Amino acid sequence: QVQLVESGGGLVQAGGSLRLSCAASGRTFSNYVMAWFRQAPGKEREFVSGISWTGISTYYAVSVKGRFTISRDNAKNTVYLQMNSLKPEDTAVYYCAGVAGRTSYIGRLESDYNVWGQGTQVTVSS
Repeated sequence: QVQLVESGGGLVQAGGSLRLSCAASGRTFSNYVMAWFRQAPGKEREFVSGISWTGISTYYAVSVKGRFTISRDNAKNTVYLQMNSLKPEDTAVYYCAGVAGRTSYIGRLESDYNVWGQGTQVTVSS
C-alpha cells in the first residue's frame, strides 16, 4: 500500500495560482486511481478532482472545472493539482487520496478511497 504526502499549499491572492503535489511511496502507485478532496472550516470534505491509473480519464467538481487541472507522473510517483484563478471559496485543507484499481472509474466519495495524505492548507485572500 502506498503512502501519500502533499505539498505546495500556501497563501495566495484571489486570481492567483498554486500547484499542489502528492508524492507517493511504494511501487504500485501506477495502479492507483488518485483524487484530490478539500475541507473548508465548518464544512464536510468534498471531492475536487480525480484521475484514472493511466491518466487518460479525469473528473472535476463543477466548482473547479475550467480552473483546476489534475495530472500524474507515474515515473515520479506523483499526482498534481494545478489551481488557477483561485477564489476565496477555494480556501481549505486539500487532501490527496488513492485507491488501487486499473479502472477508468473515478469515485467521488470519501469511502471510494482507502489511502489518504495528511493534507496541505490553501488560503486564498480577497
